[in-house]
Amino acid sequence: MSSEYDALRQPQSKTELFIGFTLLAVQGVGGVLAVAQHELVERRRWMSKAAFVEEWSIAQILPGPNIVNLSLMLGSKHFGIPGAVAAVSGLILGPLILVLCLAILFGGVAHSPIAQGALKGMGAVSAGLIIATGLKLGTTLRHNPLGLWPAVILAALAFAWVGVLRVPLVGALLVLGSLAFVLAYRALTHRPTSKDKS
Repeated sequence: MSSEYDALRQPQSKTELFIGFTLLAVQGVGGVLAVAQHELVERRRWMSKAAFVEEWSIAQILPGPNIVNLSLMLGSKHFGIPGAVAAVSGLILGPLILVLCLAILFGGVAHSPIAQGALKGMGAVSAGLIIATGLKLGTTLRHNPLGLWPAVILAALAFAWVGVLRVPLVGALLVLGSLAFVLAYRALTHRPTSKDKS
């Protein structure tokens, strides 16, 4: 077992879950993928990189916001329904209060060129954070049941379909997601077990 898994720890209470997701949420300007990966995998060590990629993938295909789905899964995994409620509450309450305050303040300067420029600049920062997180999490592909190159090809096809060809995300999920599911299922069912090796 790798040291990454040995170093994992569990949240000690629902309060810790609440605080962890509150801090995660208030840092997530323009998207939370990079912050979620940093907070949950690197800082708090509640998940391994591989577990984060797997659970984030599931969160993406479920209805609703990805990070809310992830918080529900992580909270319920450790503390059942009360844990799920604590994680989602932490994710929503802090940013809600912060955004209400910012909306009141921003209302007075919304038409200022400086404020407009700041918002556009944050878009570039968010894109950079998402790309950096994708590259960082890409190291888990070599442990994927499909193998490194099939996983890389599927990722490149998804990028081309959605990012270049502008295929709706639902279509890409249905086609490429179904293909990835079938290929992964076949790879896992045909993988030799310890009995086969002996």
